[in-house]
Amino acid sequence: MSGGTAHFITPEQAGTLAGLFRERVHRSADAVAYREYDSDTAAWREYRWEETARLAARHQAALGAEGLAPGDRVAVMLRNCRDWVVFDQAALGLGLVVVPLYVEDRPENSAYILRDAGVRVLFIEDAEQWERLRRTLGEVPTLQRVVTREPVADTDPRLRSLAQWLPQTGEPFRSGGMDPAEPATIVYTSGTTGRPKGVMLSHRNILSNAYASLCAVPAGPGDDFLSFLPLSHTLERTAGYYLPIISGATVTFARSVAQLAEDLQIVRPTVLISVPRIYERVHNRLRAQLEESPPLVRRLFDATVTVGWGRFLHRQGRGPWRTSFLLWPLLQRLVSRKVMARLGGQMRVAMCGGAPLSPDVARVFIGLGLELLQGYGLTEASPVIGVNRPADNDPASIGPPIDGVEVRIGANGELLARGPNVMLGYWNQPQATAQMIDAEGWLHTGDKARIENGHIYITGRLKEIIVLANGEKVSPADMELAVSLDPLFDQVMVFGEGRPYLCALAVLNVDVWRVLAEESGLDPEDPASLRSEAARTAVLERIARRLASFPGHAQVRRVALLPEPWTIEADLITPTMKLRREQILEHHADRVAALYEGH
Repeated sequence: MSGGTAHFITPEQAGTLAGLFRERVHRSADAVAYREYDSDTAAWREYRWEETARLAARHQAALGAEGLAPGDRVAVMLRNCRDWVVFDQAALGLGLVVVPLYVEDRPENSAYILRDAGVRVLFIEDAEQWERLRRTLGEVPTLQRVVTREPVADTDPRLRSLAQWLPQTGEPFRSGGMDPAEPATIVYTSGTTGRPKGVMLSHRNILSNAYASLCAVPAGPGDDFLSFLPLSHTLERTAGYYLPIISGATVTFARSVAQLAEDLQIVRPTVLISVPRIYERVHNRLRAQLEESPPLVRRLFDATVTVGWGRFLHRQGRGPWRTSFLLWPLLQRLVSRKVMARLGGQMRVAMCGGAPLSPDVARVFIGLGLELLQGYGLTEASPVIGVNRPADNDPASIGPPIDGVEVRIGANGELLARGPNVMLGYWNQPQATAQMIDAEGWLHTGDKARIENGHIYITGRLKEIIVLANGEKVSPADMELAVSLDPLFDQVMVFGEGRPYLCALAVLNVDVWRVLAEESGLDPEDPASLRSEAARTAVLERIARRLASFPGHAQVRRVALLPEPWTIEADLITPTMKLRREQILEHHADRVAALYEGH
């Protein structure tokens, strides 16, 4: 990676997001911009900035033929790929407003967003996606064109395949004439309750945020980002797409989350942006393997983490030098490098955001030598508010605020933020906007926090608090985070509002459940085993171990074991994997009632 920030494109130099793209093409025309897997040739293909710009210009010609005017909305519903970027840049360069959609979202949710935003052009994947959406698109009167990457056999007059829609050539890429303060995108937040709201973000909002984030954690032309979080997620879009354009880094699009482990080995990225669940899965897999390993292997692993963590604290100025550090070269060769090889072996920095990362998981990865930096934000902040720096990293915090962002603690301990990254407002919802951004411009995050030594520490959610019948209060998210570190649990939800005690619904990992069932003398293939007293007792014991450090009232007394995961399609989780608590409780109403029978 090149040192310093001289190679960065500043927000002033870019002007707009399309201006940023134009400037990068000008500076780095022959450099590799993107890589993605070509299923036709079964090989990874590289694309340079200049040819990417030429394709974007063809997209602009196609969009221009649709009779669109600046400010009109167009939507993209693709998996992460170069076409996502090209369509986005073409639209932004014409002054259009891009509405990203989640590929896995429910058709009814997608139709609501398309209708609410008044979308005129929609870009989707293929026949399977068209079939899922087709029945609901009649509810979107503004929609005049649906472009599909792959040809679709259907007579709907709105349909065009990408090959049909794109002209063979286009004028040079256009990027001028827009006001940076104008909306660039409307991002619909997948709320856990109620309809999603459209967050309006301007070119300036996103540019300022990406640039300040890059100054906090620098990257450069030698870096390779592996992109797998959906580009419809604002963290990935800002930090994994626009930020690499500012820095001149290359982005490789992963084939899928299911193939992520293999892609890490092939691509060998230097930068990874992820949510905690990915790190938790790797951690749980490591722990499950260690449980089946000889005691010496477990002790060697634990010693590596302990020594590595001590070295980290010493480098951060928060711990003494110890003679055990002399063992690090040996421990690195025997343990650390083997684990890091699973991440490709070249990982320079790994970012984590979107939800809290367990301190235990952070300690393991940092102890093994990974530069793991946790950050924090929300869509309404474009999204980054704070992030740890390599030289100032406290994993229990989400770091100091990035440059240009002010933070303070408001009423009820709520974290407030103000800066050029704060959204323009919610699309067509002035009342909701006024509730989110006060008269002084402070964004109300809804998260409780404290600020110490310049670092922000998130302490809970204002609304996600359970009040038991005796008045005791607990944070279900904290408990769920602790329980989910056990590899037995794929998903878990703690509840008990107004009840005498806490209960949990737990979706079990099939492989770990099989081992536990056999140890308990149960048939893992028999659904009745999940309802047995032996299974519930064994599971409650494991939950209790994870909650041992919590107060006495914050303990799970009863649990219902579930074989089927909660999915987006069933409307039980959001596209960003947050639990829809009310829907889950309603879906499992009979099981919930049974847990409180007799009390």
